[in-house]
Amino acid sequence: MEKSGITVIGGGLAGCEAAYQISRLGVKATVYEMKPHRFSPAHTNPDLAELVCSNSLRSTSLENAVGLLKEEMRKMGSLVIRAADQTQVPAGGALAVDREKFSRMITEEISSAPGITLVREEISQLQAKGLVIIATGPLTSDQLAAEIQKITGEEYLYFYDATSPIIHAESINREKVFPASRYDKGGDDYLNCPFSREQYYQLIEAIRIARKVPYRDFEKSLTFAGCQPIEILAAKGVDTLAFGCMKPVGLIDPKTGAQPFAVVQLRPENREKSMYSMVGFQTKLTHPEQVRIFRLIPGLEEAEFARLGNLHRNTFINSPRLLIPTLQLKTNPRVFFAGQITGVEGYVESTAIGLLAGIIAARIAQDRNPLLPPPTTALGSLLNHLIKSSPLNFQPMNINWALFPPLSTSARGKSKYRLLTERALTDLESWGEKIHAGARD
Repeated sequence: MEKSGITVIGGGLAGCEAAYQISRLGVKATVYEMKPHRFSPAHTNPDLAELVCSNSLRSTSLENAVGLLKEEMRKMGSLVIRAADQTQVPAGGALAVDREKFSRMITEEISSAPGITLVREEISQLQAKGLVIIATGPLTSDQLAAEIQKITGEEYLYFYDATSPIIHAESINREKVFPASRYDKGGDDYLNCPFSREQYYQLIEAIRIARKVPYRDFEKSLTFAGCQPIEILAAKGVDTLAFGCMKPVGLIDPKTGAQPFAVVQLRPENREKSMYSMVGFQTKLTHPEQVRIFRLIPGLEEAEFARLGNLHRNTFINSPRLLIPTLQLKTNPRVFFAGQITGVEGYVESTAIGLLAGIIAARIAQDRNPLLPPPTTALGSLLNHLIKSSPLNFQPMNINWALFPPLSTSARGKSKYRLLTERALTDLESWGEKIHAGARD
């Protein structure tokens, strides 16, 4: 191990991944995590890498950009993706995990990894010397946020993210729901609550007039577009949800032999399928209203909730203005940023930036060329989003095909995605060989 170690602040997905990659490359890492001495408003588990919003890491298909990103991370030896694969629960074409087993496995790996020191302590100020990776995530403590604001010299950007309710499986009426994945892909992992036209509009009206937790002034219009609460979507139009998370396309109710007017999908939260989350039902409705309204859903008339929906703060920096391509702060290159705080959205994307920050920081600590990933890869495309987007209207984003450099051919649809995937994996292999060989070029 190198004598000069790297400090990682934050024991979430990005921080754990960064520390793991640092140690794999022969550099010492010290991870600071404030739990269990202090919890954010959204966290309850003392283990590292706690999943808050969902237990899904989304699509496994290589024709989907996030599926490609996960495959690239597997090939780069990602701890988080390996833990997800080993704690997977049925979820059709998605990679979903048992939250507790997933976090426990990562905690055990980080605690026992050679060259990693885990310190359960809150950090409110940065040390004066040495390389440091800030991976405190969307719920950075106020004290550290103020410290980061000092060193960036920039105002923070804020948005707010909502969580979906989780339901105890035994309280679901199996006579009214049916198991199926869209277009029969992935088996019968989801439970589907079918709606008639009348039932759908009854639910929408109930959501529209329901009591909501009031937004503060600084919360308004700041919710990430890909994770908007259902009440915001319902307010946009009575049919918005029917074309969104409640779309029935690809689902046939075996009781009727027909496609329902709308559905609410329930996804398993663990391998035992003892709990299910409501797909796409992030909300800021008051808790009593959630219980009342969600029991209008067919099959959930007597639902018992393991967790109700909530809204919590997410914080991110203006990366295009503040960071150089190595994820270092322009004004203070010994400081790196990683994870969701950089302006990526999603578990996988946050972890991916942690992986890159760990590799880059370790190579810089060893006085090596950082060797950034090719822009044709999912990892490189995501990094380019952070560095090359306009700083004037920078917003968090999931990985998607639009971030990739165009092909030299005019392929479209699935053919295009296959070609993008083939190009990415070919270019990743060459880059990965250089990284793992400790190349200096």
